Order: sequence, then structure tokens, then C-alpha cells
Amino acid sequence: MKHHLKRQLRRLATERPYQIMAGSAAALVLAAGAGTALTTDGAPARTENTASVADLGSRLGDTASRSEARIAVPSPSASPSASPRPSASASPSTKAADPDTTTRKAAPKPPSRKVLDYDYQAQTTYYYCGPAAVRNALSATGIERSQDTLAVALGTTEMGTNSAEDTTRVLNQQVKGDPYRTRMIPGAATRAQIDQLQADVVRAVGNGRAVVSNIAGDATDTDGRWHSFPGGHYIAVVGYQNDGRTVRIADSADPSLPSYWVTTIDLANWMATRGYSA
Repeated sequence: MKHHLKRQLRRLATERPYQIMAGSAAALVLAAGAGTALTTDGAPARTENTASVADLGSRLGDTASRSEARIAVPSPSASPSASPRPSASASPSTKAADPDTTTRKAAPKPPSRKVLDYDYQAQTTYYYCGPAAVRNALSATGIERSQDTLAVALGTTEMGTNSAEDTTRVLNQQVKGDPYRTRMIPGAATRAQIDQLQADVVRAVGNGRAVVSNIAGDATDTDGRWHSFPGGHYIAVVGYQNDGRTVRIADSADPSLPSYWVTTIDLANWMATRGYSA
């Protein structure tokens, strides 16, 4: 029995750690059993010792099983190639800004009142209101052109200048960037068209450009003066106040009254069936 136990222990010494632990437990049980068998007095083995050895073997077996589990299933953190697990919550200092929620810088609000510095000139003939209005508008941007030169470009005749489409075309020929656009008011001005006119005047004057309007009929200025052009007329809008609710008119028809104020509503209605370049 002793020789058999020694061979068993030598064999277990070459096994893996968890097998050694399990084998050690078995060896203890065998040793305990051998001790009982070798007693020479014939007395039976003590039950409390046998129970203790059996209990020890059971606990060592459990330990060996747990050791086997730890050896057979390596921990991910033990592997040198394992990458670190990202943190569940990002630090506020490293969180990237969302471009969709980043507050954009608001555009500066235009001034409530602005009047351009322009060079007024009355029309040189009774049908040169178109060339004179375009000429006065261009002077606000520092561009000097004669009424005769502009009359040729506009196609002006004794019947006058055809429409706001012509004033827009010639203004864009003279001003860099083609900034002017034609707005037509085919009938009675609507609320939307009045609001558009107000916005157009504020934007154009804010950028240093005058507006040219093709009007027809009658209107009363803010001082109560009456202005009548039943056959049609062209004027330049060279300023505004009250956030564009009132506009400054440069009128080439009468050099004794070169400018006056009208409400934007009255100007829009004055241009009904016609239009403007802004």
C-alpha cells in the first residue's frame, strides 16, 4: 500500500495544478484509509477521523474544481492583447460639441433709420424720369452717369421707359455683383407685398444701394402734400425710418421739392400694376 501511494504521488506531481490539488485530496483520503487498515490492534477506524478526512477531501475537491475553472477560462483582463473597456459615461470636458445644437451668431439688426448720401439731379426732359431716377440711385454708390447715357441704355423714348425690368437691367450693368432684382405688384398691394417692399428697402439701403420705383397715380406724403402722376413716373428710394415703415423719396419731377417721406404702404399702392428694382 505504501509503495502504491508513493507511485500515485509521483504521477500526480507531473499533472496540471488543478489535478495536483485534486490528487492531493485523494492521496489524503487514501492515507487516512491506509492508516485505518494498518492498525495492528484490530480496532475499527475512528469514525470522527474518517469523517474529517472525507470532509477535507470534499473541500479540497471543491477547491480543485474552482481552480480548474479559473485556469480553463482565462480572465479577459489578464490577456495582454485585451483592449480597455470604454467608460460608461463620457467626461463633459471631452464631449464633442454637436454642430446642430451649437448656437449660431445672430446677424446684427439693421438700424431703425438710414438715409443714403446721394447727389440729386432733376430730370432734364419731361420723359427722362426713368434715366434721372436711375442716375440719382447710382450716385448713392458713387457711380456718376449722365441722364443721356442712361436713357440710351434704358431704351427711353418720348413715351418714357417701359418697366422696372429695364431699370433693374441697367442698374446691374453699372453696379458690381448684379445685386438688383425686379419685384412686380400686378394689382392692389397685398400685406405680403408690402412686407416684402419694406424688407427690400431696408436691405438695399443698408447695403448702400437706392431702390428705383415705377409708380402711377396719386399719393400723399407724410407732410400732407399730394403727388399725382396718372401717366406713370419713376422715383428713387434713398432712405427709410421707423424700421422701413416710412421711406425717403428722391423725386426728379420738381426741383423745388426734391425729396419727401411716404409710408411704405402708400408707396406699395402707388406701384400697383407696376414694380420696382431693389
